[in-house]
Amino acid sequence: MDYVSEDRFKTALLLVALAGLVSGLALHFLGRTESAAIAWTVGVIPILAALLTEIFRGLWRGEVGLDIVAALSMSAALAFGETLAAAVVAMMYSGGTFLESFAEGRARREMHNLLSRVPRTATRYQDGKLEDVPLDEIRPGDRLLIRQGDVVPVDGNIASDAAFLDTSALTGESLPVRLLRDAEAMSGSTNAGEAFDLMAIRRARESTYAGIVRLVEEAQQSKAPMSRLADRWSLGFLAVTVALALAAWWFTSDPIRAVAVLVVATPCPLILGVPVALVAGLSRSAHFGVLIKGAKPLEAMARTRTLILDKTGTLTEGRPQIVSIDSHDGMAKDDILRLAAALDQASKHPVAQAIVAAAKQRGFTLPVPSEVIEVPGEGVVGNVDGHKIIVGGHGFVARRVGRMRDDHPALAAGAVLVAVAVDGQMVGHLVMADPLREGTEAMLTGLRRGGVRRILLATGDRAEVAERVTEGLGLDGLRAGLTPDQKVLLVLTERKNGPVMMVGDGVNDAPALAAADVGVAMGARGAAASAEAADVVLLVDRVDRLGPGVEIARRSRRIAVESVVAGIGLSVLGMLAAAFGYLSPVQGALLQELIDVAVILNALRALRIEPHEPSASTVGIEPTRRISS
Repeated sequence: MDYVSEDRFKTALLLVALAGLVSGLALHFLGRTESAAIAWTVGVIPILAALLTEIFRGLWRGEVGLDIVAALSMSAALAFGETLAAAVVAMMYSGGTFLESFAEGRARREMHNLLSRVPRTATRYQDGKLEDVPLDEIRPGDRLLIRQGDVVPVDGNIASDAAFLDTSALTGESLPVRLLRDAEAMSGSTNAGEAFDLMAIRRARESTYAGIVRLVEEAQQSKAPMSRLADRWSLGFLAVTVALALAAWWFTSDPIRAVAVLVVATPCPLILGVPVALVAGLSRSAHFGVLIKGAKPLEAMARTRTLILDKTGTLTEGRPQIVSIDSHDGMAKDDILRLAAALDQASKHPVAQAIVAAAKQRGFTLPVPSEVIEVPGEGVVGNVDGHKIIVGGHGFVARRVGRMRDDHPALAAGAVLVAVAVDGQMVGHLVMADPLREGTEAMLTGLRRGGVRRILLATGDRAEVAERVTEGLGLDGLRAGLTPDQKVLLVLTERKNGPVMMVGDGVNDAPALAAADVGVAMGARGAAASAEAADVVLLVDRVDRLGPGVEIARRSRRIAVESVVAGIGLSVLGMLAAAFGYLSPVQGALLQELIDVAVILNALRALRIEPHEPSASTVGIEPTRRISS
C-alpha cells in the first residue's frame, strides 16, 4: 500500500470510529441504550479487524508489536459489555494512527518538494532556434536557456555574465546566490533573476538533482530503530500489562478493573511518538542541506563520539586558489595575473583553470592566445598581445629563460608555485594553495560542545601538508599518508571510543564511509561512490552544514525519548489508578487519548528545530577571497 492509499485508509477508519462513537452517544442520550451499544460495537469492529490483520501480518514476519495491547483492550471491553469504552479506545487508536499519518505526511512534504520540482523538459539552442526537448535528450555541451523561474534541469556552467539562483530547496540558503560566468550551477536550483544561458556538463540522469532524488527515495524507506527496539520490548511490556490487569481482577473479582488497565495501557507513545519525531528530524535536516538516508543514521549521528575527517575536498576546498603574487622585474602584479590567465585559457589543467577564474573574478578582459603549445603536466607556451608568454612549473619556465631551477621563493607545505615569463624574462610567480574551508573551526567547536569527544584527520596527503593546513584547529590526532584500507582500519580502531562518524568526498573514502557508524559524503562535488556508501549526504559543497545536521539529529532523538518517557510514565500511573479502581474504562480511554495527542504534538516539535548554524554566506559559491598583492 502506497503512502496515499494508506493515508486514505487511516482516514476512513477514523471516520468509521467517529461515526460509531457519535451516533452511539446520540442514541444513549435519547434513552435507546441497546441501540447505542450496537452503534458503538459497529464502530469498533472495523478498527479491531484492521488491527488484528496488522498484528497477524507482523506475527507472520516474526514481529511482535505493541498493537496487541490495543487489540486486547478493545476485545476485553466488548466481551464485558463496556461498549462505550471500546468505542473510545477505537476512536483513540484510529485517531492516533491518523495523527501519525498526518505528522509523517507533513514531515515528508519537504522531501516530496524535491521530487515534485523535477523538470521534464528543457529549452535548448539548436541551429539558431530555441526548442523544448525532453531531459533525456540533453547532452554535455548543449547550450540551454534558463528563463526566470525555471528550475535548472541539468548540471552546467553559466554561459552568461552572471546568474542569480535560489538554492533553498537544495541547501536551505534563504537568499539567492550570484554565480559568475563559467561557475557550475547545480540542477534543482531555481532561476531567481534574469534569463541566462547554461552549458550542460552532465546528462540529466547523472546530474546533482537526479542523484538527490534517488537518495530522497531511499531516505523515505526506513523504520526508526527506536521503534524496532520498542517491538523487542513489546513482549515484556505486554506481560507486565496483562499481569497487572489479571492481578486487579484476581484481588477485586472485578473484571472491569482489568479492562480499565488494558485500556490505559495502550502504548501509543512508543507506537507513534518515536517515528513521528525521527521522521520529522529527517525532514528538518533535509531543509538545511543535510540528507540523512533514514532514521537509523539519524540516531547514530545523535550518538556520535568520534569524528574522522578527510582533508582534500572536505576540510579544504579541493581546488587550488591564488594566495599571493610575487613580482621580480617590476611588472605590476595585475599584469602578471592577466597575461598568465590569458595564456592558460588554452589549458584544461585544474591549476590553469584556477588562474583563469581568479583573473575573471578581478574583472580582467582576457585576450585570446595564439600559437599555443602545451606540455602536459608542465606548462604552456604561446603568444598574448604580441608577447611570448610561458606559464608553468618553476623548472619548466626556468629552463626556457636561462635561470637556475632552485631560484624561487620559499614555499609553505602544500603550496604550488606557478612561474610566469614574458619575452624571455621571469617576471614573477603565482603562489597557489588549497585553503581550509571557511567556517570549519566554528563547526568543530560546535560539535565538541554537542558531545563529540575526539576529532581526527585522516588523509592520503603528506604529514607536513596536513599539519600546515590544520594548524590551530585543535585536532585530537592526525593520520597522514593513509591508503583506503588504512582509513577503514582507523575507523574500526576508533570504535572503542564510541560511535564513529567519517566525512569524505572521494572514491578512496568510500570504504571508510561504509565502515563507519555514520558515513557522511560531500555530495555536491564528491564522487558517486562516496555518496552511495554514505549514510548522510551534504547537498551543498560546505562541510559546515555538518554542524546543523548533527544538532538536528541530537535534538530529534531527545524529543523522541522525551515523548516516550513522558507518555509511558503517564500511562503507568493511569494503569495503577485503574487497578485501584480510580478510573473506569471510559475514563481510562479518555486519559490515554489525551496522553497520545500530547505525545504526538511534542514529537512534532522536531519540525521546528532551529540549529545554531554559521551565518548564511556565499562561501563556496562566488569567490570572495582577495588575491594578495
